[in-house]
Amino acid sequence: MLFIIVMLLTFATMEGITWLTHRYVMHGFLWYLHEDHHQPSPGFFEKNDAFFLIFAIPSMFCIFYGNFVGPIWLAAIGTGIALYGFAYFLIHEVIIHQRIKWFTKSNNRYIKAIRWAHKMHHKHMGKEKGESFGMLIVAKKYWDKVRQDERIQANGK
Repeated sequence: MLFIIVMLLTFATMEGITWLTHRYVMHGFLWYLHEDHHQPSPGFFEKNDAFFLIFAIPSMFCIFYGNFVGPIWLAAIGTGIALYGFAYFLIHEVIIHQRIKWFTKSNNRYIKAIRWAHKMHHKHMGKEKGESFGMLIVAKKYWDKVRQDERIQANGK
């Protein structure tokens, strides 16, 4: 039971860590790795993909160390980070940027709100003046925009 609680708390905490990392590291001193995500170049891979390793390495360390040497809650932390990484892959790479063409035509409000928030994040080509740095939690203004779009579509038909 402790494992599940720690894993879920870690998963939830990762949204805040992701926001802070995205805002102050990716749009800060490691901009040179993140820049190609805002100013795309040809090819499937980006320098930005290096952030996968930045999060995966501590996750793997915690899982292995917690399972074989240290306390099991350390493995739970690593598993929570890994699950968040998997959610990131599905949301950011598959649903938002559609680097893999799986869920291309969703009418789900949550997915529309996430896509809108991310679109507003990418309207800024440089590292300054950004917005919407999180991934899973979407600000109210983007939900409102989706509802407004739905009302316009319903009245226009």
